[in-house]
Amino acid sequence: MDDIDIEAVADPDLSNPVFIEGLPGVGHVGKLVAEHLVEEFDGELVRRVYTTDFPPQVTVDEDGVAELTHAEFHHVDADGQDLLVLTGDHQAASNEGHYTLTTAFLNIAEAFGCERAFALGGVPTGELIEDDEYDVLGAGSPDTDREALEDAGVEFRENEPAGGIVGVSGLVLGLGARRGLPAACLMGETSGYLVDPKSAQAVLEVLQTLLDIEVDCSDLEERAEEMEEVVGKIQEMQGGGDGGMPSEDELRYIG
Repeated sequence: MDDIDIEAVADPDLSNPVFIEGLPGVGHVGKLVAEHLVEEFDGELVRRVYTTDFPPQVTVDEDGVAELTHAEFHHVDADGQDLLVLTGDHQAASNEGHYTLTTAFLNIAEAFGCERAFALGGVPTGELIEDDEYDVLGAGSPDTDREALEDAGVEFRENEPAGGIVGVSGLVLGLGARRGLPAACLMGETSGYLVDPKSAQAVLEVLQTLLDIEVDCSDLEERAEEMEEVVGKIQEMQGGGDGGMPSEDELRYIG
């Protein structure tokens, strides 16, 4: 297999599509949002992307059928707004792989006619978030409409996230800017300890405003309630302390 192998599954004709990236990162925030969009709008698989920079493994379904690890692009028709949604279970294993893979992703988005992009992820706070106050932080390429982002509730904070944005989400902005693609990263605050459906819901609410679409969030709400129970049990086991939680260095944003 070549370093990058792209399988064309379908070639729908899209109208002014928006590229949405939601690969795994802190709290799996972006991945949760991307998968929720695909599921809620019955997205159509259009591309599979294989790379030797993904882990050397296969996934096995409920029938015992194995499939080589890959990333997927889905066409999502969100009430008339075409979205090209990227998701998967892994990011690249090397620096070079991140660049090569993101370039391939952007090439696919460009081929489908995407003229703007949103990378989705989480930014770690290092502590559990109380009172459902999940802020959404933003960063964008130079030609991103910052005013529209702020109107949608996105906050821009100096030098946050600390250390910058690592991984595909960061490169969608950086490499996208070099080819004239307006791109923004929407990052929901999350503790960084667990999969965070509530943070994903906060990001999704902002995305709905920016894209002028409506998405049923009931499944995310159910997952959030389940996660609250898990968090409660963890807090009971720790007696309200933070023993055993990751260090700040371990919570650097990778999205």
